[in-house]
Amino acid sequence: MHNSARNVFVNCPFDREYLPLLRPLVFTILDLGFRPRLSLERSDSGEPRIEKIISLIQQSKFGIHDLSRCHARKRGELFRLNMPLELGLDLGCKRFSRGLRRKKKCLILETESYRYQATVSDLSNSDIFAHGDDPEELIRGVRNWLVQEAHAHPKSGSAIWGAFLDFMAENFNRLVREGYSKREIELFPINELKDSMRRWTEKRRRSA
Repeated sequence: MHNSARNVFVNCPFDREYLPLLRPLVFTILDLGFRPRLSLERSDSGEPRIEKIISLIQQSKFGIHDLSRCHARKRGELFRLNMPLELGLDLGCKRFSRGLRRKKKCLILETESYRYQATVSDLSNSDIFAHGDDPEELIRGVRNWLVQEAHAHPKSGSAIWGAFLDFMAENFNRLVREGYSKREIELFPINELKDSMRRWTEKRRRSA
């Protein structure tokens, strides 16, 4: 698993509805000194999406899988199965690999405790963190897991939440100065935002 020790594969929706959780999730990983790996970071149309995901999983010692958006939200709507599929690939990579990949670790997120059993009952008795769709609670859960399983520096969840709010305010003002509209900022590409977060958190660590 060359250069994988700081990589965290993030398996979640990338739609507008999930952005209030995705942004603090990515920020927390970066602020603790790790590297979030998202399938959106590679956009080669000639590369099958599943191959891209498998490659990212293989390159990442850690995986965070949010199953909170798998469920149908209204009558007649189908379940969203991409997230359980990617979780299965990550678990399979650990189970059937040799060497360092056998040490892969996963965090599974949900909105409510035990709701996942309705769709992925094989995960019964697994440790699932329920964030309640609360971004500050999500930060706390991801922070605790990375400190415990990846030996991240144990700064408080409240400190990370405060830093995230500072970053978002500073980034908003910067983008306004550069001529972006409020709508463009609201829908700012997550990969570009991730790069801005990385530079901001690295600068902050150097000046600490």
